[in-house]
Amino acid sequence: MLKGSFPALVTPFKDGKVDVDALKRLVDWHVDQGSQGLVPVGTTGESPTLLHEEHELVIKTVIDHAAGRLKIIAGSGSNNTIEALHFTRFAKEAGADAALVVTPYYNKPTQNGLLAHFLAIAEVGLPIIIYNIPGRSAVDMAPATMAELAKHEMIIGVKDATGDLARVAWQRDLCGEDFIQLSGEDATAHGFNAMGGVGCISVTANVAPKLCAEMQEATLAGDYAKALQLQDRLMPLHRAVFMEPGVSGAKYGMAKLGLIDEEVRLPLMPLADETRAAMDAAMTHAGLIN
Repeated sequence: MLKGSFPALVTPFKDGKVDVDALKRLVDWHVDQGSQGLVPVGTTGESPTLLHEEHELVIKTVIDHAAGRLKIIAGSGSNNTIEALHFTRFAKEAGADAALVVTPYYNKPTQNGLLAHFLAIAEVGLPIIIYNIPGRSAVDMAPATMAELAKHEMIIGVKDATGDLARVAWQRDLCGEDFIQLSGEDATAHGFNAMGGVGCISVTANVAPKLCAEMQEATLAGDYAKALQLQDRLMPLHRAVFMEPGVSGAKYGMAKLGLIDEEVRLPLMPLADETRAAMDAAMTHAGLIN
């Protein structure tokens, strides 16, 4: 079972290149902070601007350095089925525990197209987490389609970024209680688990991994009062991280903690001064900085 807090890991850069040493330090830090796993090369890992060889470098580095200490869900999705197959095969060979595969963006396939896309990738033989994020991909996987895919033994769950908490219960009913549902939206992660979810693939957990892991652990133990106290500490940070693209917010927070350089790749930009001030205030509220 994949459950708990899974930071959607940023890809650290230095002078335009992947900072492999910093990436390894981040893996160690997340082990120490209590994260249950990592998701390298999702969109928070700046997958749209990574070269293929960089994509594979990040996945292999994270898996090798984690050395079984964390579950690794490797980002391997694409709007090109051939490319998604390539990255999923690579993730399997590298030793990933599962692959995160986004619904194809921009080309807007039908529900039948989604079925064919995911069933083709499932034949690689690596467990698949569907990433449903209609706000970015411009296509929404219907719960009935997900239920059909859930019949395949290699399609084991979903990262749901619809923001619709009722859908969690709907998918639980259609896909079964064992179908893994992970939140893809930090601000609703507490309520998501109350509706049947078992974790979160989190952007905020790049900056506050211990708090996010503790919040997840509390919900999974049924202690929603404790979880709510932790979510109250995190809520301003959830808002501030996403005032601009979450990658930039997360990297600013991590740089503030001395973990990595703030560098992002175009077309992303460093944070505006107003957003930096909001991040500073939110990190102070969470107890991450004085």
